[in-house]
Amino acid sequence: MSESEQQYSQPLVEHLIELRRRLMWLILGVLICFLGLMPFSQQLYSFVANPLMATLPANTSMIATDVVAPFFVPVKVTLMVAFLLSLPHTLYQVWAFVAPALYQNEKRLITPLVLSSVILFFTGMAFAYFLVFPIIFKFLAGVTPVGVNMATDIDKYLSFVLGMFVAFGTTFEVPVVVVLLNRMGIVSPAQLKVARPYVIVGAFVIAAVITPPDIISQIMLAVPLILLYEAGLLLCRFMKPADRDDED
Repeated sequence: MSESEQQYSQPLVEHLIELRRRLMWLILGVLICFLGLMPFSQQLYSFVANPLMATLPANTSMIATDVVAPFFVPVKVTLMVAFLLSLPHTLYQVWAFVAPALYQNEKRLITPLVLSSVILFFTGMAFAYFLVFPIIFKFLAGVTPVGVNMATDIDKYLSFVLGMFVAFGTTFEVPVVVVLLNRMGIVSPAQLKVARPYVIVGAFVIAAVITPPDIISQIMLAVPLILLYEAGLLLCRFMKPADRDDED
């Protein structure tokens, strides 16, 4: 191996070692939160299941069709909560790994973007839990045919809830995406304004695919998506694209 090849491979090895170290700290943070929350796994699952349980008919409850589901479903909920609680630590590890490769102006930008991303994701989850879920489950309970017992499997319920959490949490990231694209100079506020009709149509298409087939829940996803897009557009009008002359 030539001297130039050795000089090239050495930084790569160092980056891989640093990546492994950051991944270990990341996993350790999630594991510590998970172990600390395990004694409360049943309470955490009850909290997640409450929107559906509140709308079920009297003397009706959820069921477990799998033998190990009563144990593993609360564990999955606990793991999800542990990941969310350790998210600041996780983002710090990601930041610590990529920060040396960023320009100074990019470092100043990434901190508010990361903080706003976390806040908006949690806001989207809270919006789904407190506003969307009660309406969806009330609608589903209302259209259940006479003589049919609405006994939902706990594992399938958890999969549905997690999917909705991810959908609404991701939807609420729209302002961050819009601002980032504008800050990088990929799109301008004028282009974003021209794309508004397509965004409105796309919002309702996404809502129709993600949410159950009722118009109320579709509107409750599409309208926030459109409003958040407008919020991102408004922020872009007060910002300018990145200027490479300011980079170190």
